[in-house]
This record gives sequence, C-alpha cells and structure tokens, in this order.
Amino acid sequence: MEFISSCSMIVALVFISAIYVLRYILKVLSYRHVQLPLPPGTMGWPYIGETFQLYSQNPNVFFASKIKKYGSIFKSHILGCPCVMISSPEAAKVVLVSKAHLFKPTFPASKERILGKQALFFHQGDYHTKLRRLVLRAFMPESIKDIVPDIESLAVRSLESWQGNLITTFEEMKTYTYNVGLISIFGKDEVLYREDLKRCYYILEKGYNSMPINVPGTLFHQAMKARKELAQIMAKILSLRRQTKGEHIDLLGSLMGEAEGLTDQQIADNIIGVIFAARDTTASVLTWMLKFLAENPSVLHAVTEEQEAIMKCKEEKEKALTWEDTKKMPITTRVIQETLRVASILSFTFREAVEDVDFNGYLIPKGWKVLPLFRNIHHSPDNFQQPEKFDPSRFEWDPLVSRESIGKTGDTGPRAPPHHQIQVDYDGPTEWHPVWTLCSSPGWFADQADPQTGLQPFALPYKFLNNNSDKNDDNNKRKTRPEEDFWWKMLEVHCICNRIRENQG
Repeated sequence: MEFISSCSMIVALVFISAIYVLRYILKVLSYRHVQLPLPPGTMGWPYIGETFQLYSQNPNVFFASKIKKYGSIFKSHILGCPCVMISSPEAAKVVLVSKAHLFKPTFPASKERILGKQALFFHQGDYHTKLRRLVLRAFMPESIKDIVPDIESLAVRSLESWQGNLITTFEEMKTYTYNVGLISIFGKDEVLYREDLKRCYYILEKGYNSMPINVPGTLFHQAMKARKELAQIMAKILSLRRQTKGEHIDLLGSLMGEAEGLTDQQIADNIIGVIFAARDTTASVLTWMLKFLAENPSVLHAVTEEQEAIMKCKEEKEKALTWEDTKKMPITTRVIQETLRVASILSFTFREAVEDVDFNGYLIPKGWKVLPLFRNIHHSPDNFQQPEKFDPSRFEWDPLVSRESIGKTGDTGPRAPPHHQIQVDYDGPTEWHPVWTLCSSPGWFADQADPQTGLQPFALPYKFLNNNSDKNDDNNKRKTRPEEDFWWKMLEVHCICNRIRENQG
C-alpha cells in the first residue's frame, strides 16, 4: 500500500510539474506571438541619428515629411537619443495626461544642479503634486488680481524707458516679464534685491545648458557661483519675511505656510526654478503677439476698440487697470490664445518611457524618448481650419477648436509646468499695457525676417522703432546682427545636454 501511495504522489508531482512547464511554454510562445513592433521610421547615422536633418532645415519640413511617409507616430534618433514622435492630439493626451505616469520628463544634470534638486520639475509623486498645488494657488486669479495695478505701473515705466530708442523686443520683454515675475513671487520684498537677483539670473542663464564641469573659468562654474549667491539672497528674503507679520498671498507666502512643512532649501529651489521657467516663454509670447498684431491691422483695430471701450467706462481717477477689467477682454484673450497656437512657443517636449509601453499597437521601449510635436498639432488642418492663418476669431466659430485635445499652450497634463495652466489668465494683465500701447502707435516696427532654417527654441528678437522717430533718419534704420551661427550653437548645446543625460543613465 505504501508503494502504491508513493507512486501516486510521484505521478501527481510529475503531472503538476508538467502543467507548470506547459503553461510556461505557452506563455513564452504567446509573448513571441504578440511581440509588438517598433513604430515605422528611420534612425539615421549612429549616435548622430537624424539630428542634422532636423536642424539644418525648417523643422516643419522635417516633421511634415516624416508624417506624410509614416503617419502620426514614427521613430527617429535625434540629439543622441532614440525617440518616438507623435503628432496627434489624442496621442499627445495619452502621453501627457491619461498615462502620464508611464512617461517622465528628462533633464540634463546641469539644469538640476543649477536650479536646485528640490525644484518640482525633478520630482514625481506626492512631493510634486504638493508643490504644483502650492504654485498654482499663488498664481490663480484670486491671488494675482491684487497685483494687477503693480503690473500696469511696471509696464508704464518700461514703456517710458524705451522712448526714443531702438530696442530688441525679445530682450526687453525678458526683462519686463522677469520684473513682473518678481512682483508675483516676492510681493513688495522684491524691490530690495531686484538688481542682485537679476544679475545672478543672467549669469545663471549663460551656464544653464553647459557641461556640468565645475572648474574655474567655465560657464557652469560661474553659474554655480551665482546659484550660491542666489541661495544667500533667498535666505535673507526668508528671514525678512518671517520678521514681517501679516498674510502674504504671493508665491513665497504660499510656500512658507507653516502647514506645508517645507524646508528653506525646498522653498529656495522652487522659487529659483519658477522664475527661471516662466521668463522666456512669456517674453516670447509677448514678442510674437506684437509681430502678429502689427501684421494684422483689422485684429489690432478690434483690440484697440475693446481697450478704449473699457477705458471710457472708467472714472478719470480710476484709470488704473483692474482684474475685473481683464475679464472684459474677450478679443484680447482670443489674441493671446491664437498667438500661443500659431507661434507654438515650444515645438515639442521630452518625455521618457519608464517601462515598455504598448502604444497604439507599437512598442515604445523603456528608456526611449517620446516627443509630442506641439507645432504640428497646432498647425494641422485636421485640428484647425486654415492653420497657418492668424485668426483669433477661430475660437468663436471654428468647430475643430472645441474638440477635446491637448492645451493650446503646448506642454500640458499633471507633469506640465504650473505656469502653462494659468498662462492665458496671467498673460492678460502682463501683456495688456505694452502690447496695446506699442501696437497702437504707427511706425514702431522695423522689419526683420523670421528664420527659415533651424529649430528655434523661442521667437527671435523682433525690432521696432519709436513712433516719434524720423523714419528717414539713418540712425533709425534697421540694424541686423548675424543669426546664422545661432542655430548651430543651439545644436551643439542640445547634443552636449544629451551626452549629459546618457552619462547619468
């Protein structure tokens, strides 16, 4: 009996083992059967990939030719990275919103060290969610409405300083938006350290995309010294704020709330990061808006009438702009929206797959970059009628605009920079005074062609003349400066940044 029992147990074990082996074989065969293909496309040369094809011509031509040949999703290799590019609103929404947890942002080491490791851009999970909430809270309408008069006053002073001068619009707008940002972040405290902060930020900007080699004489070394000084300035501001009683509704006050439990380093890193992130994008929007309004007199006329109607309804001693006034500017708001769409300030953003992803029947391998092509989405006739035309009224009549898609400003979703979500609200009071004043004055602009090649990170400077200047004066003739080498410098910078990312990996 014992022999029979032992045999039965052996048979049972063999049977069970056979079942497990069979299941394993079936699983392997099934995996091989459903192995997903990579998206169609080409990878170009080793390491270099197709970087030169992208950067040596109009980027729209590169993207359009790929989309025509391979469809809305294709693979490529740029800036030293294998990547998948997507050009439909639905696909972009998957990457940036509905499945954002599968695609993390990527940054070079120099950016993290310069801005600070505790900045929200470099984190995920609860910490990122908490910081994003605090930043958004400080920039929502109920928070910024009280500083609208301060923004207007700053705009008036900026316009007065430009009188009689030939200026480079983009650079002046960077200074203007920087000063607006300081008011929003520090409130009245920013006046004490404005020039020191500005000086440090300009040094920081030069080393932003440099190789992270902290050796005397390098841009990165200079940037890190400026970063150290910024931290010292922030410590002084924090100390001063703690000595000041009262409620502060600016960003610094939001981050310093006792209930939030943030350390001084966390506060400083996020303040520095937010200022840096918002400056160039808003300045570029302002520059493009001036250009588009100057080129479209009918739109400019409609904006001017809207602004004049608001001013006529105000008492003489109440001429200052208020938050309520900005809610009475539907035409101006649509101009901002259309500027964001046509200019597409950011052509694309980088995400990285955190695991192998099944994406519309294609495999996106872990570690590959994913690039939503905002410019192509915004300029596709499938998404907008006559997409190349600057027409703010499309936000009234175009049925395609109301389709569910990604945000018109570009990067969106739970991982988007917080300023993107409130950009239209915030841009209104920021842009109202300089845009209306400059564009309402004939003869302000001097022509400068847009670049025909190269991938531009932001708008090129667009110069304009004061309306009181003599147009025939030789001193006021357009002054151009060589831009041809700029795009190759940007290519070099991007390649360096990519090598840094690869070294991190």
